[in-house]
Amino acid sequence: MEKPFRKILLIKMRFHGDMLLTTPVISTLKQHYPDAEIDVLLYQDTIPILSENPEIHALYGIKNKKAQAAEKITNFVSLIKELRSNQYDLVINMADQWMVAVLVRLLNVPMSISQDYHHRQSRFWRHSFTHLAPLKGENVVESNLSVLAPLGLHTCVAETTMSYHPACWERVRAQLDKTSVGENYVVIQPTARQIFKCWENQKFSQVIDALHERGTEVILTSGPGAEDLACVTAIAQGCKKPPVTSLAGQLTFPELGALIDHAILFIGVDSAPGHIAAAVKTPLICLFGATDHKFWRPWSDNMIQFWAGDYRPMPPRAERDRNEMYLSVIPAEDVIAAIDKILSASHAEPVIGEEI
Repeated sequence: MEKPFRKILLIKMRFHGDMLLTTPVISTLKQHYPDAEIDVLLYQDTIPILSENPEIHALYGIKNKKAQAAEKITNFVSLIKELRSNQYDLVINMADQWMVAVLVRLLNVPMSISQDYHHRQSRFWRHSFTHLAPLKGENVVESNLSVLAPLGLHTCVAETTMSYHPACWERVRAQLDKTSVGENYVVIQPTARQIFKCWENQKFSQVIDALHERGTEVILTSGPGAEDLACVTAIAQGCKKPPVTSLAGQLTFPELGALIDHAILFIGVDSAPGHIAAAVKTPLICLFGATDHKFWRPWSDNMIQFWAGDYRPMPPRAERDRNEMYLSVIPAEDVIAAIDKILSASHAEPVIGEEI
């Protein structure tokens, strides 16, 4: 019997890591409707992280809140025209922005499912969709998959996906060759968008020194922003032997995925690269502060997670100080011990989702 959906639009407008965490939904839809074309509507600047996913037919970028009002209106009108012409028969909405309700109404799709957000209970919002799906699940991956409940699917693909073309790895490997980095390397991405998700530079330097003492090379990565690059420089300057920093701010998301995929270990804070490491199944150590470390933990079964709340009480979300470095209570010695545990286990059984 022919599958009922021919054209599917998934809507999600969040940051890079959030977009990667929608891939189990995309994979599940593709598994059940293999002949359907699945398009994704997302913020323009997050397109690169999904750009090489073979299960996605097309990516449509919408201007984010930083754009000028005139730009956003022009972009929105253009998108509506193009999306209407695609004649979708199913929309899956995982975005809580109010304009999504307007967009879905204008698309006039036979079936539209939205996650049932507690702060979107107006009559207009609720009646903009044919089905509302309560958010369920202890982790964001499970919560995302819960949007598919109205479809009555009996199986799901509970794995995140980070796709890259082989040419990405060829380019990255060529850069590593220039710095004489072999196959035995660790990737560390110390940066995050907010200070409350960051760890002290000197502790990262201690960790890098420990890795060098163990005969492992270290590659520091970051985004291209001036603050990120300054952070990488400061960490490198604090090391007895400098790590490789030439790739920091120079990689596309697919290239970063390739780099992490071939690493023996990834170390980072609560940000998108940690989710990339989980998606490519690289062992990882992640550090969390005053965020929900269970809901947002990388979807990995080969990970050691540090949570600052195990060292001191963490404030509730409403009382969080975004300028406080909550991760500072995590000792470098504990992270170094976790490195030894994972690297020794890499020759034996995986570390199954352990939390320190």
